[in-house]
Amino acid sequence: MATQNRAKKHLVTSFHNLTPELQDAVKAFYPLGFTEAMMRIDKPNGDFFYAVPFDTEEVAYLVKIDVKIDDKAHEEEDKDYYDDDLKGADELQDDEQMESGSSSDDDVAI
Repeated sequence: MATQNRAKKHLVTSFHNLTPELQDAVKAFYPLGFTEAMMRIDKPNGDFFYAVPFDTEEVAYLVKIDVKIDDKAHEEEDKDYYDDDLKGADELQDDEQMESGSSSDDDVAI
């Protein structure tokens, strides 16, 4: 007798909506975490979510994973670590020339 070729059901669900047994199976399938398998899924309205694939014999799941995005890294780059009164090399050189009484560019040592 030939086996019937059935297509798997495809479901998208949150990790928290899985049964505890399926949650344990997903964790066992990804023992080192989800990072390497995670995919960004873009929705038509412009939103997105991250998910990992997980298959059982009957169902192919796309399991949504809650991801916290660290947006403070960009803020740190924009942070001004210097005072406004710091001068650049050209300004310092001009100040030194003014103090010595020389204003000629020929007196600059390189």
